[in-house]
Amino acid sequence: MRADRLLRDGRLPDGRRVDVEIIDGLISAVRDSSTPFGDGTPVDELKGWLILPALAEPHAHLDKALTAEMVPNLDGDLDGGYEAWTTAVRAGKFTHEGMVARAIQAIDLLLVHGVTAVRSHVNVGGDSGAKNVVAMQEAKSHFTGLVDIQLVALTITPLAGPEGADNRAALADAIEAGVDLVGGAPNFDTDPAGFIKTALDAATDAGLGIDLHVDETLDPSSLDVRELARQVQDRGFEHQVAASHCVSLGMQTPKVQAEVAREIAKAGIAVFPLPQTNLFLQGRELSSAIPRGLTAIRALQDAGVLVAAGADNVQDIYNQVGRSDPLETAALLVMAGHQLADDAYGMVSNDARDGLGLGRVELIPGAPADLLVINAVSPREAIADAPMSRRVYHRGELVASADQWTQIHRAV
Repeated sequence: MRADRLLRDGRLPDGRRVDVEIIDGLISAVRDSSTPFGDGTPVDELKGWLILPALAEPHAHLDKALTAEMVPNLDGDLDGGYEAWTTAVRAGKFTHEGMVARAIQAIDLLLVHGVTAVRSHVNVGGDSGAKNVVAMQEAKSHFTGLVDIQLVALTITPLAGPEGADNRAALADAIEAGVDLVGGAPNFDTDPAGFIKTALDAATDAGLGIDLHVDETLDPSSLDVRELARQVQDRGFEHQVAASHCVSLGMQTPKVQAEVAREIAKAGIAVFPLPQTNLFLQGRELSSAIPRGLTAIRALQDAGVLVAAGADNVQDIYNQVGRSDPLETAALLVMAGHQLADDAYGMVSNDARDGLGLGRVELIPGAPADLLVINAVSPREAIADAPMSRRVYHRGELVASADQWTQIHRAV
């Protein structure tokens, strides 16, 4: 059977030069690049560039992305960002068309950097109702066949009890509009356990997974991830569960970290640390021995928890910078999270795909042909240099490319 596409003369991380055949969006064969070919299959010449699993972004905020110039956060912390965003929404600063355009631009940036799967949280409730979900669905429609996009209803507080009725109604509207998961931030609710229960109830009724912002604080007394693990186990919740941030877990003693990590593992919860935004937000009130704002990555990994990493916010009220490149996240995992480079790359590629419920990409027959081809010799070099000479394949199709040209102008 003739291949749909042949990726010619790529480099594997072990240094081997190979050709990769693709049929029906899957890798059908990986052969030594000296193997003759010429059966009329379309050929992409890779020039010895490195072939890696495509990148994935497990935690974005596409409805807020690229608004740093529009809405400044002068305090630089979570509360300041919330107040700035809420004030801007009430002032009518964001239009449907503008939000769609910025989301498209943000996804374009992710795609050209090598991302073929994205999960984005979208504000639901309050003054916005489910309007942002409608905008993100429109933006998503521009990427059919290019990027797999999941939307999470980031339901604002309160959620439980009589005072949460309007936000529960907005969540119902968001589910009707087609979100893929239920979300929210229980540690900002006066009743975190009630928030988690209500979110799980809604997800159960809709047959959806859940992805919560959990313990985004340095306060060790906040440990809602343990409550989430217990509720998930008690009710036998059968769908995907992810806990993003989990910052306060990193502030616990090693004994508590290990205990909670085992509970998280037993509940089957994936954890997504988000180094860019949490390094930006956390610890601003401290003047010495400032924590890094990361969860207990090593304890979670030792317990067998799936740990993948994302960027979170990009150039908005919660993070003024960010390149929309998971290699930036991987570099921070190496520097601030003390991960080995190969492991850091896995956390922003296959581990992230696992966390999104997608198939892992291995360079073997039958694996999804979601690939990043990059002008580097190893994952470590790719993370260190982040070269923009890249080719991005989604289900075997070339969906984005970039070429970087540099020149030094020396005097003769």
